[in-house]
Amino acid sequence: MIQLEGIVKSFSMAEGQMTILHGIDLHIRPGEMVAIMGPSGSGKSTLMNILGCLDAPSTGRYMLDGTDVTKLSKKQLARARGEKIGFVFQSFNLIPRTSALRNVELPLVYNGARGRKAKAKAALERVGLGSRLGHVPSELSGGQKQRVAIARALINDPAIILADEPTGALDTKSTTEIMDLFTELNAAGATIVVITHEDEVAEYCTRRIWLRDGVIRSDEPVHNRRTTLEKISA
Repeated sequence: MIQLEGIVKSFSMAEGQMTILHGIDLHIRPGEMVAIMGPSGSGKSTLMNILGCLDAPSTGRYMLDGTDVTKLSKKQLARARGEKIGFVFQSFNLIPRTSALRNVELPLVYNGARGRKAKAKAALERVGLGSRLGHVPSELSGGQKQRVAIARALINDPAIILADEPTGALDTKSTTEIMDLFTELNAAGATIVVITHEDEVAEYCTRRIWLRDGVIRSDEPVHNRRTTLEKISA
């Protein structure tokens, strides 16, 4: 699904070149749920921007679902981003005075797709918000807002869901609900990458990658993974 080979990212500064990522090699297979962790300044945000096709590496190769995105034009990159990646952010990024249904519809509006309302309704029902279609964000809890954001991320059937600190603005109960939902989506076949600094969030994933100083320091499977059933029976 994702193949990074020798990814380097450098920026020009007044004092010279600053390199943030130093030759990252990373393979993520279809159906995995991967946590990428690391301290501030480790390169997590830079790596996320590259994975999300929001930025291009200085050198290296990035294969996304069989496409070498490092060779795409800006227009082609935007198309690949819209078709292959579903984004979930810490701040939800919902339009305040717009209903949950309309918020979820928006990616389809930009694509000019037909049957938008039915698809958006199905996506909201999938995340357990079928009874909140007409509610605006101010009428929803933090966990419900994030469910709307997840439904929006799913609307184009993306190859991968990229979640950047998806529980950072949530309380413990809502965090559990959102991670249970990600676990269910992953069990249904979704490939998910979660950028997080929380060990509890990483424990829901199948694999944990630790980034420091722009280098992958460890890449290990998660043992005793948390699951919805374990949470219910606890």
